[in-house]
Amino acid sequence: MAKTYKHTFFMQLGNALATTLVRAGIKMGPIHLLTVRGRKSCQPRTTPVAVVEQNGQRYLIAPYGVVNWVRNLRSAGEATLTCGRHHETIRVSELSPEEAAPVLKKSIAGRSTAGFIREYFNVSSESPLEDFVREAPRHPVFRITV
Repeated sequence: MAKTYKHTFFMQLGNALATTLVRAGIKMGPIHLLTVRGRKSCQPRTTPVAVVEQNGQRYLIAPYGVVNWVRNLRSAGEATLTCGRHHETIRVSELSPEEAAPVLKKSIAGRSTAGFIREYFNVSSESPLEDFVREAPRHPVFRITV
């Protein structure tokens, strides 16, 4: 059984640290800052996310499930990605489970995926694609377009 995401003090501390470092221009692998308009407050909300690149496409994957940035992005349909001084306005489209499954599978199998993130999935890198199709609604995947 996969773990349920809990926003703990250590997660807040890690997000604050990642946000500070990325804003300062320190490269932290695939981590960017996603700023999206809040669906209720209409205020900009910023969170660190990993931008996954596969087959010439860029994706945002929600490893912790349907959290606030996912709900806000679904509502807004566009956001800003920031890495250091580079800002990029993006549009996104959410993939269907069938489209998301291969992206999730390749992402889970990748060496760059932290072990603690794999605990939030009910699949492993050896699982068949059909298992990833069933897992995809719990971990939305967005294709980034400019």
